[in-house]
Amino acid sequence: MRPVPELPEVETIRAQLEPRLAGRSITEAGSHPSAKFAPAMDAIGHDISSVSRRGKYLIVALDDGRDPRCELVIHLGMTGRLSIAADVDARHPHLRAWWRLDGGDVLTFHDIRRFGRIHVVDAGRYETIATLHRLGPEPLNDGFTGDGLWRALSASRRCVKTQLLSQRPVAGVGNIYADEALWLAQINPAVRYVSKPRAARLAEAIRTALTSGLRHGGTTLRDYAAVDGSSGRNQHHLHCYGRAGEPCERCGTELRRRIIDARGTTWCPTCQRR
Repeated sequence: MRPVPELPEVETIRAQLEPRLAGRSITEAGSHPSAKFAPAMDAIGHDISSVSRRGKYLIVALDDGRDPRCELVIHLGMTGRLSIAADVDARHPHLRAWWRLDGGDVLTFHDIRRFGRIHVVDAGRYETIATLHRLGPEPLNDGFTGDGLWRALSASRRCVKTQLLSQRPVAGVGNIYADEALWLAQINPAVRYVSKPRAARLAEAIRTALTSGLRHGGTTLRDYAAVDGSSGRNQHHLHCYGRAGEPCERCGTELRRRIIDARGTTWCPTCQRR
């Protein structure tokens, strides 16, 4: 299964988009006829005031001079890519949506697998986007604490990795950074209870793993690329994810891989005992 862009990848894209989009107007748009992408057309005639991120979602703040203001919400899915070009090739087989900006540039959204999604909603009204509406705290904000993570994890008896991937205990963590954080915190991904001290350690490990991803421009394994077309470099700095069969950097034991709730998972059987 292809990895989905996670917080570091989406934040890298956001940081590149913001200076290119803020203050611009959307003069035209087009989309694939699927209901997943057709809302792109609703952004025509709006000015872009900012580009933010919530979890794995990009949020483009729109303003047409009326209240309530609205937001263009983009989820990249597994293979979505955003880029800015001089023009749009409407015949491209993977083009799912595009927005022409004043001045002529075009923001394009290509998505091979078509798992991405586009919405236009009133600002802050995410009830129709269930995953976004129920997102947990942002892991790099002060509101994300070990105590809060412990309380969230204690509300369920699902495997800790499955809980992290649900986006409810913490936003923006997917398969790559969950494996990395659990390895850093020395917590087995299949455990169903995490003590308060271990939750504090896990919260710090999540921040460490995501910060590494941000510092290196995200993790490129197959599809992810930034707006400027560059690949991430964090794949060269992973301690655990995708390294099954290699020695653990901490103890030398061979890392193992198994499926946990339909997701491939790598861990160290010595450092991350159950």
